[in-house]
Amino acid sequence: MKALAIALKSAGLIAIVTGAITCAAQNAPTPPDVAPPPVAGNAPPPVIPRAAQPSTIASVTTGVIKRYLINPEGDIDGLLLGDNSLVRFPPHVGASVAAIAAPGDSIRVNGASEANGVLHAQQVTNTRSGQTAMDQPPAADRERPLPPSLRGVGLVKLDATGRVLKVTTAPRGEPDGVLLADGTVIKLTPPGARQFPSLLQPGALVAAHGYGTRNRFGQSLQATSFGTPGNLTPLYGRVD
Repeated sequence: MKALAIALKSAGLIAIVTGAITCAAQNAPTPPDVAPPPVAGNAPPPVIPRAAQPSTIASVTTGVIKRYLINPEGDIDGLLLGDNSLVRFPPHVGASVAAIAAPGDSIRVNGASEANGVLHAQQVTNTRSGQTAMDQPPAADRERPLPPSLRGVGLVKLDATGRVLKVTTAPRGEPDGVLLADGTVIKLTPPGARQFPSLLQPGALVAAHGYGTRNRFGQSLQATSFGTPGNLTPLYGRVD
């Protein structure tokens, strides 16, 4: 009887320990960046490594506006500062920025700095007047933008030649055009830009033909051909 009692007691301890291990295993947190096991009939969820995720850092900078930058439709969507750094914001914010600060004014910019060195502004403040323009959704009563099929109706044929001051980049960091020393913006698609690695470099002499806008704020075009003076490569077939 004594031996049986000891055996039963040992069996009870084993059951308690086994249960504790099972509970711990069930409640253990899933390691970071590791997908949970797939459920039958469903594909496992994708795992995005931390290194591949976009990297932004909250940043504040001050500088003097050297010039406005516009998109091919003619909207102000950025600033070139005196140290040749770039500040970007959505086109619907451009009119507000122009209303509170002009070339030559000193500004403070609060925003997010990305790996390509571009500062995406959330707030632009004129340091002398204290006036501020903020990145806010367009007002409900704002004129609706044209549909994509009609946005090019006001564009004109433009040619540009000059030295590259800065290479511009798309949101994922891939090159998508150049800013020339005279302030002209030449836009390319990222696939198109990949054809010209030797030209998308500061100091390179480039030329472009395309469609865009020239106004009191600057000049910008979407290139339909790009290359060097006298040697342009068509990008879209016969569209000129």
